[in-house]
Amino acid sequence: METPEVTLTTSLELMRWIGWAQRKAGEEWIRARELSFEQAFVLSHLVQNPGSMQRHIAQTTRTSAASVSSLLQGLERRGLVERRTEPGNERSKLVFATPAGAALADGLGGAMAAADETILAPLDETERAALHALLQKITAVLPQPTR
Repeated sequence: METPEVTLTTSLELMRWIGWAQRKAGEEWIRARELSFEQAFVLSHLVQNPGSMQRHIAQTTRTSAASVSSLLQGLERRGLVERRTEPGNERSKLVFATPAGAALADGLGGAMAAADETILAPLDETERAALHALLQKITAVLPQPTR
């Protein structure tokens, strides 16, 4: 049985398709390293924000403190993060990516950059610049995402 060809007719449908292709590349990379999407996200967050507090990670990931604690335990067991108590406040935990965790997060960045290059490969530099300018124009009037 053949899979029917999908016809995408609007610009936004095409943009969603591009987003799907990019997300699929990231998911394959993450899955191959036996991580969950959430774990990969937290590792990347910790590389950009070393010493984040657990409650801040919970806010950023929009999950509960208990979920973050469980997620961090899994990453700790693999030697990808470490939690340290804040000096003078033993109840407050600061979280850091270990060198192994940072290397893994950097690998994800590289995999996503390669996926982006594959997606944009049909465009020459002038077309890429025009696409970028148009996307900036569109996103300039949209609500900004919160971290």
